[in-house]
Amino acid sequence: KPFHLFRLLLQYHDPELSSFLDTKRILPDLYCHSWFRSLFSAPCDLQVIQVMWDVYFQHGDQFLTFFMALVILVNARDQILTGELESKQSIAEMLASFPSGLEAEDIEDFCALAQYYASKTPQSFRRDYQSPLFGNNLIPGKEEDLQVSQALCLPVSVAELLQNNNLAGGDGVRYFVVDCRPADQYNSGHLSTAFHLDANLMLQNPKEFSTAVQALLAAKQQSISSGSAAGGEHLCFIGSGREEEDQYVHMVIANFLQKHYQYVSFAKGGYQSLHELLKDRLSEGLSSHNPKHCIVCNPDASHSSSDLENGEDFHRSGKEEENGESFFGKLTSTVKSKSAVMKQKLTDYIKNEHQTQESRHVSNTDRVGKRYRNMANVFSIGDDDDGDEVGENSSDDDRKEVVNVEVWLKKPDIKYSCRCQEVIGNGYMFPSHLLVTDTHLYVLREIPNRKNMAHIQARRALGSVVKITSKRKHPDFVTFKYGSVDGEEIQVTDIDRFLLPQAAEATKIIKQQIIKVLDALDS
Repeated sequence: KPFHLFRLLLQYHDPELSSFLDTKRILPDLYCHSWFRSLFSAPCDLQVIQVMWDVYFQHGDQFLTFFMALVILVNARDQILTGELESKQSIAEMLASFPSGLEAEDIEDFCALAQYYASKTPQSFRRDYQSPLFGNNLIPGKEEDLQVSQALCLPVSVAELLQNNNLAGGDGVRYFVVDCRPADQYNSGHLSTAFHLDANLMLQNPKEFSTAVQALLAAKQQSISSGSAAGGEHLCFIGSGREEEDQYVHMVIANFLQKHYQYVSFAKGGYQSLHELLKDRLSEGLSSHNPKHCIVCNPDASHSSSDLENGEDFHRSGKEEENGESFFGKLTSTVKSKSAVMKQKLTDYIKNEHQTQESRHVSNTDRVGKRYRNMANVFSIGDDDDGDEVGENSSDDDRKEVVNVEVWLKKPDIKYSCRCQEVIGNGYMFPSHLLVTDTHLYVLREIPNRKNMAHIQARRALGSVVKITSKRKHPDFVTFKYGSVDGEEIQVTDIDRFLLPQAAEATKIIKQQIIKVLDALDS
């Protein structure tokens, strides 16, 4: 957990450097294990350590170690990024050696920088990880909340979000809140300072989404310049707190991280946690709160945007509030969408128009040809599918084999593994793991409320992969097609779709394994 948490902190402050190291598969435990275990005494000179430990123990902040490590990497970022062509091992060894260059006279400024970065970081993680990292026992009932290795970005509690944005001035963290819920939910209650960016737009209308993001960035800069209560350098995304909507919020966050936007976080628990925190003062804490349509007050509230269709304007009108609500209302009105329309367009984006086709089982003995040899990359990008239309498997989970994910990840025949989102035809996503062996590709779908347990959702022979494609505007949305090849004709019998965090790397490895399978068949 310390190393996963450090990666989130590095990503928060320097997303480009974090992305570079992720691409090289250089995780923090490869270079900073000895830093954390020895409080830097392993790589540093004794005189340096005496000064550093004086500051560390006087400051009394156990997490200061993380920010010391952060300063070391950020200060050496140019040297790290220029090592793009170097091997994973050589870069890791170079990183591990950086603290040895510290001198005793550097420590005062070094520790001051570490404290500065700490002050520019959300504080919620300290409370969440104090006991697991530095205490004797986990907080009862908290084990499930500490899936830091699976966190997309740094989490922020809604209490901290409200507290920091209610403070006037100060040099700490100020948030620009981005509400990514569907329009009907936003219009039924939201923070008065929140900018609305409908996450559904990303798949429904990428061009409009891009325009909305530009409006968001402009509004963020303007609110900072004007000293507005909504102004803040730090982007905090908030969803509904319900999986069916928040899976698209995660896609928006991933989009911002891929573009290396700094200071990206998400509000833990989303609107549901915010509503619970403000339950005794909802009318004061939330703008436009409508108990009839609020998903917390009325969980059965319709999401069809029927009120919009009937002409009701949920956005505030009349007297403008001092907090700038009308300013954001005008900006966000351009990105409102009807969820019924979104659902259909999202389905069209992800799934081809259905056509009945008889499926058959495929195996490694199918003669699939040499389609991957001498190709630059099996990972092809295109805006449109090319007409392969099959039904997707949706068999009952009760009949699927249940396995322990950690046990499977440690199997000696696993050549590659990554956590991903499996996307089914209706657009819903399921947390899953993609595993590659010498001969097969496995999809393990996590079982809700059963830690480390998963169903074997699919077991695909690598020799049956006939095509791997992605959307041009969403390269991490990858489609695997399975079947056989007869001359120039490709027969597709099954399809899997995933959101892969490192799509290019994953498909490159799978391509290499496919070629090995085909070579074995030829011999």
